[in-house]
Amino acid sequence: MKTRVAAVDCGTNSIRLLVADADPDTGELVDLDRRMTIVRLGQGVDRTGRLAPEALDRTFAACREYAEVIKEHGAERLRFVATSASRDAENRDDFVRGVLDILGVEPEVISGGQEAEFSFTGATKELTGRDDLAKPYLVVDIGGGSTEFVVGDDHVRGARSVDIGCVRMTERHLVRDGVVTDPPTGEQVRAIRADIEAALDLAEESVPLREARTLVGLAGSVTTVAAIALGLAEYDSEAIHHSRVPVDRVREITERLLAATHAERAEIPSMHPGRVDVIGAGALVLLAIMERTGAREVVVSEHDILDGIAWSLA
Repeated sequence: MKTRVAAVDCGTNSIRLLVADADPDTGELVDLDRRMTIVRLGQGVDRTGRLAPEALDRTFAACREYAEVIKEHGAERLRFVATSASRDAENRDDFVRGVLDILGVEPEVISGGQEAEFSFTGATKELTGRDDLAKPYLVVDIGGGSTEFVVGDDHVRGARSVDIGCVRMTERHLVRDGVVTDPPTGEQVRAIRADIEAALDLAEESVPLREARTLVGLAGSVTTVAAIALGLAEYDSEAIHHSRVPVDRVREITERLLAATHAERAEIPSMHPGRVDVIGAGALVLLAIMERTGAREVVVSEHDILDGIAWSLA
């Protein structure tokens, strides 16, 4: 029996909405509306420990827009999940009250482990039964503030969230006097890479990263790298979904992004304006993961934590 559900995923860099008809009997999740807004909720959180007033304003504006969409489609159930930035912030109660006032539900500030479970379900539910993709899967969700690692086959074997994300790495290492270094220096890139390697060491303490046979990559940094690899004239989620990008191509794109200026990155046809400053760090996270695990390619999924949240409502 189908249930019309609405799922909201509020991360460090973006807030996203999915309204869909979910049918647990057939395993089908039919999109009615899927959208994303860059709000940079995590602006400055790594430095100040607080959500900035202007970041909250941007997020609440997106919530008002989403409330209209949810009402228009007549969703029966709604779940709002908040991740890394709101987990870290001292003033997260301001965020919770604002969302409750606008959408009528309290945001669930979930743990990294819960985030990983949702991501795994969303990314792998439709891969089951494919002979060309060996199990176990390693699902990697590269967000703005954190990256989730989940290894599993039909069930999750291990999961870990670590504090490396495209926004956090950019703000920590590439911002000088409020301005992003453009392009970053070799020393800055090495500092990011050192943070990533340390985080991968932590992830490997509890997740058997190297046992995975298929790497599945999620979220905007991965899908943007895929769009560049495919040479898309504009962002096309259907073309990106389940595309495969070899590690050599990821390395080439990462090096190109890290050597480019803001203007050069902005000219890439498939680049979302909200990712221009943070895509270099995000691509470097993906490359480091592939090199650490020996993955020859990444299978790119447009279905991720948002789809996992939707399934939890069905």
